[in-house]
Amino acid sequence: MPRDSESTLAALANVLRQYWGYDRFLPLQAEAMNCVLQGRDSVVVLPTGGGKSLCFQAPAVCLPGLALVVSPLISLMKDQVDSLRNCGVPAAFANSTQSAAERRRVADDVRAGRLRLLYLAPERLLTEGTLEFLQSVRVSLVAIDEAHCISSWGHDFRPEYRALRVLQEAFPGVGIHAYTATASETVRRDIAGQLQLRDPEFLVGSFDRPNLVYKVQRRHDRLRQIREALERHRGEAGIIYCIARKDVDQTTAALQELGYRALPYHAGLSDDERRRNQEAFIEDEADTIVATVAFGMGIDKPNVRYVIHAGMPKSLEHYQQESGRAGRDGLEAECCLFYSGADYGVWKRIIEDSEPSAREGALKSLSAMLNFCSGVQCRHRAIVAYFGQQYPAATCHACDVCLGQLDLVAEPLTIGQKILSCVMRLQQRFGGDYTAKVLNGSNDQRILQLGHNRLSTWGLLADENLRTIRDWIEQLVSQEFLVKVGEYNQLQVTPAGWRVLRGEVTPRLLRPARPAKAAKPAPSEDSWEGVDRGLFDELRRLRHERAAAQHVPAYIVFGDASLRDMARRRPSSLAGFRQVNGVGDKKLADYGQEFVERIVAYCQANQLPLDVPPPASVPALLPEPRLRPPPGVTALTAFPLFRQGLSVEQVAQRLARAPSTARGYLCLFIQQERITDPSPWVDPATVARIVDAVGQVGAERLKAVFDVLGGQVSYEQIRIVVLCMKNADV
Repeated sequence: MPRDSESTLAALANVLRQYWGYDRFLPLQAEAMNCVLQGRDSVVVLPTGGGKSLCFQAPAVCLPGLALVVSPLISLMKDQVDSLRNCGVPAAFANSTQSAAERRRVADDVRAGRLRLLYLAPERLLTEGTLEFLQSVRVSLVAIDEAHCISSWGHDFRPEYRALRVLQEAFPGVGIHAYTATASETVRRDIAGQLQLRDPEFLVGSFDRPNLVYKVQRRHDRLRQIREALERHRGEAGIIYCIARKDVDQTTAALQELGYRALPYHAGLSDDERRRNQEAFIEDEADTIVATVAFGMGIDKPNVRYVIHAGMPKSLEHYQQESGRAGRDGLEAECCLFYSGADYGVWKRIIEDSEPSAREGALKSLSAMLNFCSGVQCRHRAIVAYFGQQYPAATCHACDVCLGQLDLVAEPLTIGQKILSCVMRLQQRFGGDYTAKVLNGSNDQRILQLGHNRLSTWGLLADENLRTIRDWIEQLVSQEFLVKVGEYNQLQVTPAGWRVLRGEVTPRLLRPARPAKAAKPAPSEDSWEGVDRGLFDELRRLRHERAAAQHVPAYIVFGDASLRDMARRRPSSLAGFRQVNGVGDKKLADYGQEFVERIVAYCQANQLPLDVPPPASVPALLPEPRLRPPPGVTALTAFPLFRQGLSVEQVAQRLARAPSTARGYLCLFIQQERITDPSPWVDPATVARIVDAVGQVGAERLKAVFDVLGGQVSYEQIRIVVLCMKNADV
């Protein structure tokens, strides 16, 4: 294999295109693949859907010899191997589901050099006979999937993974590579130490999943809230997570009674029933799996359009992992979390019964999870901050906070000051429950004994529900106006909290929870732009037919992203079909003719044009939130400059920001200040043309306006004018 980076990347790009039908690398994939090709040990942390598997699969095709892949689950091995074979890559697995004859056949293929990848569980790999056998052949690399299982600091520690440290001695000179979707700095270092990696490269991608829309609600009617989410995704695949097995069984039975195609999954079911239910879900024979956390690790189903948590997970690591099973194909997906204070109590009791060495860290993780649920900070920002990263944008436009779907109180400053004052009157010596009772005017015996019913803050929030007051306290904690200290989580006012008391800063507090139907998240412009929905559904049916005939999951044939691209391009020839995203040489040979024929027949019957050029990437208009989140600090510094009439370029230069960032600040300025006159940034003649175009096609789609104007006016100018027009209509 050539060693210079340019030729190496060219070879990898060719392999990606030939076998997988991809024409670009995802972030950090090229760097991770280069580590494999150079034989340098590595620890790679990429989000679910970030293409971790390709980081070792593509190099395995390039390198001579056999790649060993350590995988924790039999179902994951089978899915990965089926997918590789369907792309034309020779691969196999060895596990307990195989007969003696099947295992001998795999061994013969290994000896003959007919395989590029072999998947094994850690227990099987480390048996004396297996290690000796594999030491007799040429091993190109060792890849350890779900590597967080190695670390006792990780959220799914598995003792059997610890024994993998012998791999360095068993395969000297062979690169060892660890892959996971979720690992803190402590976990990453522990993985490297436990595996005894040699000067490893640490590659850590962003923990953000921009295609996921996060929504968090207090649980008030579990079944109703779940149904509202399911109705937004009729006929689509999704997962519902419950804390307890009885909740899984009750929820599944209720949904089945209502006509939903739902199946249960938990450790109380027989192995056979779990296997059947999982296969039914993977093969699209069931839409929804209702499960405990026993379900999901390694489920390689890319078209999961929703993940619902019917109870609060015990950590943000678990939430990131479980919610990350939605939208693995990069298309939009919804993540709903319905929580209750009782969930915190359930997990706390479980943690307190666990090993003392793990108790402190687990309780801190649980508190962070509760703060996330009750907080009013951008969900994407909160998640990446927890994992030690900074969120790059002022707003995500993909969570209930930034979409303005939270119902905020009218006078948060007054309420916040009352709560903080009460904490001070209690000399910062009591926890949230006690403080809430004082504010509520409780005559609890302890309050009377301590004389706290005589405090000026006693009963200040007597008109509010006790649970509501308790929630507000947690929201102040999550915004760092209060902090919990000591063994009993006594509340203390922070320096930021003192600014609230002085009226210099206003917190954000939620109204008491009440049932409300949330709107379905709008599909992203990129994912559905130009797609004929009828043709997409027709191709889904064809995909199901082919998958059923081959006894493989539907996504092994093609993912939803590929079907959308087919329904967008509508190729009439095999050459055109080869240009579809996700179509490699083998899939072209296996499926091309049948899919092209179905596309042509549908388009002719519906008088649709064939061989449509793919649309250029079109920036979407910033969503108009019902309640806009406040802009970031840097954006606010741009506002006075725009008021002075400075141009975007001048503001960018003044703030040392890119012009594209300054344009984003301008849009926020126009929205926040309700600007109706675009003339400081767009000349009057162009404004008149845009207004006329909007009158013809409406303001909902920028591309339609752009097309009417013949591509002669920039999207930036169109966006500015449209925002001003919307403000004028309010």
